[in-house]
Amino acid sequence: MSESVRGVETTKSLPTVELGRVRQLWHLLEPLHAVLYYAPEVFEEAAALGYDTGERWPSYFPLRAAPLGPAGGERVASAFYSFNPRMVAEHMGSAWSTASPDAVLKARLRGMDRAYRAIFGDRVDSPELAEAADLARRAAEAADNAGRPLAAANAELAWPAEPHLQLWQAATILREHRGDGHLAALLVADLDPVESLVSFAAIGAASVQRFESRGWSREEWAAARERLVVRGVIDDRGTATRAGRDLRQGIERRTDQLAATPWQFLGRTDTGRLADLLGEFWVAVLGSGLLPSESTLGIGKV
Repeated sequence: MSESVRGVETTKSLPTVELGRVRQLWHLLEPLHAVLYYAPEVFEEAAALGYDTGERWPSYFPLRAAPLGPAGGERVASAFYSFNPRMVAEHMGSAWSTASPDAVLKARLRGMDRAYRAIFGDRVDSPELAEAADLARRAAEAADNAGRPLAAANAELAWPAEPHLQLWQAATILREHRGDGHLAALLVADLDPVESLVSFAAIGAASVQRFESRGWSREEWAAARERLVVRGVIDDRGTATRAGRDLRQGIERRTDQLAATPWQFLGRTDTGRLADLLGEFWVAVLGSGLLPSESTLGIGKV
């Protein structure tokens, strides 16, 4: 007798989906989610709640953390992992006295509604977007969220009625599902938060300057670098050794494996169809100029 989850068979009896496809869906969905942190429409909604939007971070932390409820800095730092806990505490200290998590959740949907309408134009109401939203939602609802706090918190939220907001919410659940799995892979590899960034920079995933946005001091970065030199992960110049490249390659592969379940449930045909449908919306988001050309996620470089 096969095991079942939500009335469907588990991955033990499902066909596999190529890890290259899993990685492709991440590349396509990540920008659709990330609009939340850069769109002027979302900043306007956050400012209306009382958040400082002169820079990115005062709104980033409550916007991303709101599904967790009124979580404090320590819990948010744990879930976000690579950020310096002092930076998280600075921005979370007054986050919920400025606005409640429920108010932030409503504001981010209002902002994403406006942002997607601005980016996609008439295509926001297209049958192709509606079909993509349905497929992405099916994948998100099949995600295995045990041990994945951010994915589970987003999965608990009610689904919005509009297809374009369903697409965004599905993209958010799936990216946090992948992200939670990535943290598990980093822990198994024995890389602490700052070491995870130093080792990632060492393989060229992004510049050291880009990783500085996570709030670590030069002294903390240098100390992590020295620890990784001792382990043989990087050399004295801060470049990954062969062992370091193998370590990071193994982390990324394990991350793909841990992110595969939703796509296995969706199946090869529907997963491929979703990838085809997302193409034009991915292009529209990148073409909007809202997202930075370099990110700490290493998309396209790892």
